Amino acid sequence: MSVADLLNGMPFADLLGIEVVEATDGYAEAELPLREEHSSVPGREIAHGGITYALADTVGGASVISLHHKPTPTVDMRIDYLAPATTDLRAEAEVVRDGRSVATADVRIEDVDGTHVADARGTFKTGGGEDGGAWGVASPEDAP
Repeated sequence: MSVADLLNGMPFADLLGIEVVEATDGYAEAELPLREEHSSVPGREIAHGGITYALADTVGGASVISLHHKPTPTVDMRIDYLAPATTDLRAEAEVVRDGRSVATADVRIEDVDGTHVADARGTFKTGGGEDGGAWGVASPEDAP
């Protein structure tokens, strides 16, 4: 099972409509079609910041998992919102530091029109737990 397939089976990502389209060698891409229920403004489609954050967290985690092939829970994420998201979103993440116990990934989010919507930086736990897995499992397939 590929990392993208694994993350596309995640119930939360499925609920929001996040699709990981690539996750290999410390790089990941994901897409999120904007829906009315994602909006923070009644009667308009302007993505709630939590939607953008969830996309950043998912694609950042995918980039780290693509290197470690085991669960890598989020330790911290910082996001800068640069423009309102009013159309479908696309995110790219790249691991910029892969340490023994944590990894850091940078994320760029744009809408389909090319508007730079947000930048994020996430820190993900890569070590610890039994069998070397941060959640105490050896591989994502063993995760609860």
